Amino acid sequence: MPLCDFETFDSLVVPADSSAAAELAAALPRSRVLKAFNTTFAATLHSGVVGEAELPTTVLITGDDADAKSLLADVVTAGGLRAVDAGSLKRARELEALGFLQLTLAAGERNPWTGGFGVVG
Repeated sequence: MPLCDFETFDSLVVPADSSAAAELAAALPRSRVLKAFNTTFAATLHSGVVGEAELPTTVLITGDDADAKSLLADVVTAGGLRAVDAGSLKRARELEALGFLQLTLAAGERNPWTGGFGVVG
């Protein structure tokens, strides 16, 4: 039996009230855990834009350590991308759901791998 059903991706789950990032943070209590990059495909990280509208690639960052988030945001913006603080590590659940949706849309050829979600502001 394969580890993952690539038709549905249903085997890639964590408890409904948690996230993979929260699970890691619980297992590594002395670590500073951030969630980022999972809502962007490699092509959009490379190009700096999302989709035909060419929205700026935005990296959403969650975490409970303000200094760690700031450091990562500096790296993201130095790379020519937009960084947005998406809140505490509790928001990783929503980022993981958004990334999961994007992955399933692209795998099902309903959205290109150069597409994705943009933050307009």
